[in-house]
Amino acid sequence: MAQRLRHTLTKTLIQKPSIPTTLIPQIPSIPNPNPFNPKPHTHSFSTSFLITKTPKKFKQKRKKPDSPRTNPITHKSSLIPHFERIVERDHRLRFLIRSKQFISKLPNRVLRLDDAGKLYRELGFPRGRKVTKFIEKYKKLFEVYRHCDGKMWIGFTELMEGLVEEEKIIIDGLERERVIVVKKLLMMSKERRMPLSKIYHCRGLFGVPEDFRDWVLKFEDDFRVVNASDGTRMLELVRWDPELAVTTLEKEFVGDEEKVRRAFRFRVKYGKSMDLEVDDVRRLDLFNTLPLVSPYSDGSKLDLWTLEAEKYRVGVLHEFLSLTLEKRASIHHIVEFKEEFSLTKHTYQMLLKQPRTFYLAGTEMNWAVFLRDAYDESGNLKIKDPLVLFCEKLYKYAEVQDDESSSRISTA
Repeated sequence: MAQRLRHTLTKTLIQKPSIPTTLIPQIPSIPNPNPFNPKPHTHSFSTSFLITKTPKKFKQKRKKPDSPRTNPITHKSSLIPHFERIVERDHRLRFLIRSKQFISKLPNRVLRLDDAGKLYRELGFPRGRKVTKFIEKYKKLFEVYRHCDGKMWIGFTELMEGLVEEEKIIIDGLERERVIVVKKLLMMSKERRMPLSKIYHCRGLFGVPEDFRDWVLKFEDDFRVVNASDGTRMLELVRWDPELAVTTLEKEFVGDEEKVRRAFRFRVKYGKSMDLEVDDVRRLDLFNTLPLVSPYSDGSKLDLWTLEAEKYRVGVLHEFLSLTLEKRASIHHIVEFKEEFSLTKHTYQMLLKQPRTFYLAGTEMNWAVFLRDAYDESGNLKIKDPLVLFCEKLYKYAEVQDDESSSRISTA
């Protein structure tokens, strides 16, 4: 009995006090509009108008990671726009330039479309892309047609055929000038010889003909082709011509001595304790710069890290660029002749020391060297080779899309 009384008392003490129902506000129940959904709405209004995601225009763009493919080789504060535009133009017209060279060598100048998709390197378009998309950009120069065999083929238009023939006539008319260019290259090279394939690979730089390997055989008094010990076909100089062993700088020195003096600068290291004036530093650097070392001397005999060896390498690159059609060359073309011109792996640092003469344009992975004095302030060559004028004409045709513009160029 006592135990039951104790249990009743404990239950009474723990029990929560009752609250009168008149103090609790009564919330009306919301009817469920969907009888198939047993769960009623928990909100009396819709939230669909609320913006739960950041609009795309307000999203912060993710910064692209630094890459040698996109990073400029020259600092942004030192960029020269007209040189950069030339490099960008070459990249944009790469398909046109390479496809013209490749298809021109084929029989009847036609290529099957199925085969073209596999030749992305030779035709100059990215791997995995459709070649037809690039052909559509140059409808006045390339055409796609169905042959009687039922296959699709790529060929030149009548306009392009005429341009290719015009280019051939120009190259044939400049035969003697191209012989001089090749002779000067061999005169600068070590042992007065170099692989035949290297000049052929860079034939576009110097304007030599497509059949260069057979073309050189016509000039027996100037060149001969020999086989090296490893089987490489070498182009060798037959006789030295002292009249050609004169650099472009030496010719300019006669007319404008001060211009040549300012072309290069080889600094003299001195301590701050000497407290030299600006004019004294300039005279000291000039004394260290002159005389220059001729690129037609044998640079392989010079000590690799001496001042004379650096002067020689700078002079070789200046003369090399002077022999090109557009007074510029890609770093990949320059590296082709690394052994023949006794160049080192520090060519980039060496060029940076001579900003008065050389300008580097492009990206860290693919950059070109320009001779600054060969261009005017607008980025145009001061002296244009006939083949350069032809290329400019071809590029204008590549940019037009209508017949009216095409006829306007042909009459210009």
